[in-house]
Amino acid sequence: MTCLLFLLPLLTWLPSHATDSLVISSFIMAACLGIAALVRETLLLRPVANVLIEVAPLTGASVPTPVDTSRPFGDAKPLVSILIPAHNASAWIADTLRSALAQSWPRKEIIVVDDGSRDRTVAIVRRFESQGVRLIVQKNQGASAARNRAFAASRGEFIQWLDADDLLAPDKIAIQMAAMRESGNKRLLLSSGWAMFLYRYYRAEFIPSGLWQDLSPVEWLLRKMGENLYMQTATWLMSRELAEAAGPWDTRLTADDDGEYFCRVLLASDGVRFVPGSKVFYRGPGLAFQSLSHLGTSVSKRRAFWLSMQLHVKYIRSLEDSSRVRAACRRYLQTSFLSFYPDQPDIVSQAKKLARNLDGGDLQPPALSWKYAWVKNIFGWRLAKRAQLLLLSVKWGIKRYLDKLQYIFDGAHSRRLFAANAPISNAKIQ
Repeated sequence: MTCLLFLLPLLTWLPSHATDSLVISSFIMAACLGIAALVRETLLLRPVANVLIEVAPLTGASVPTPVDTSRPFGDAKPLVSILIPAHNASAWIADTLRSALAQSWPRKEIIVVDDGSRDRTVAIVRRFESQGVRLIVQKNQGASAARNRAFAASRGEFIQWLDADDLLAPDKIAIQMAAMRESGNKRLLLSSGWAMFLYRYYRAEFIPSGLWQDLSPVEWLLRKMGENLYMQTATWLMSRELAEAAGPWDTRLTADDDGEYFCRVLLASDGVRFVPGSKVFYRGPGLAFQSLSHLGTSVSKRRAFWLSMQLHVKYIRSLEDSSRVRAACRRYLQTSFLSFYPDQPDIVSQAKKLARNLDGGDLQPPALSWKYAWVKNIFGWRLAKRAQLLLLSVKWGIKRYLDKLQYIFDGAHSRRLFAANAPISNAKIQ
């Protein structure tokens, strides 16, 4: 009954012609079953143990080697700029700043660019100014413009990008800087492990992917596009020289701006080195429905995402235009086809044309899971996609709420991540 009362207001999202009693009852039944399973899964407290990273070697990649952090970075420690764009981030910005201030790397500057927030973000950041955090306030221009402003104001020889709701492990930068010292190559792009969380970052599980490897630019892009993988924004550490060679963030992109930007960084780099032991905590996807990365029904975000996709294809083909690259590009187009089909017929047409130019084949209509396929068969694609968005929003909203409750119940004794030089003793790595 609780599920029913909770979901009835949400049915107003659906078009009026879809409120047939059979549709409503079927949708509520599926949602309640899913929510019941979700509550059972979330409330199940599993023991978390320390596990060392073990990444199996993959074809075309070298196995990352551990980094020795005991030796100093020559006779000097370069300045690292931690750059944070913020927009209506009052719920999270304090924790993000604490994680930046807790970095064991001694020489750092922290710059926050507030992009026209209408909540208490600016007031909260000002509380950290006495600890060296620098605040810049601008009118709302978008995340890319805020990042460009932060970079222009920075002085660091190395750059650490950080979103306003994510967290860095205390030794994240120090471990990567040790790797940079060992390489002696400022055109090397460094990456780290990352794990997703909602509130309880101390229970995050680090699950390696095919990108947790030392890879050349073309091999990295092949895996990203061909296997639908990605690395979170804060995992990267780069030299200022490399950032300047890549150019500024593209302010046209209101979606997937980070994906496009790091493609250009890769192109300007001498390759990626994955640094074991360095860690980032990515807050999502419970917040995804209010985030930049969520396309939803926004036409402008879909068009920005399509522009980013075309640039991805252009960038990787500039490195290598082989059959394997074309096949990866085609898989990339097919994987993301659902974002545009059938709502944006112009983009659908352009995507099909690009696929044919790659290998002569055509893109297939996206497949939906059984939970939404019956809605599509009866009421069409648009309603099926609306139902999918609604159910995902409900699912992650509930999961986020339950995780917040457990975060409160756990108490401060479980939250020691930002103590000076504190080890991450209970973040599980599979």
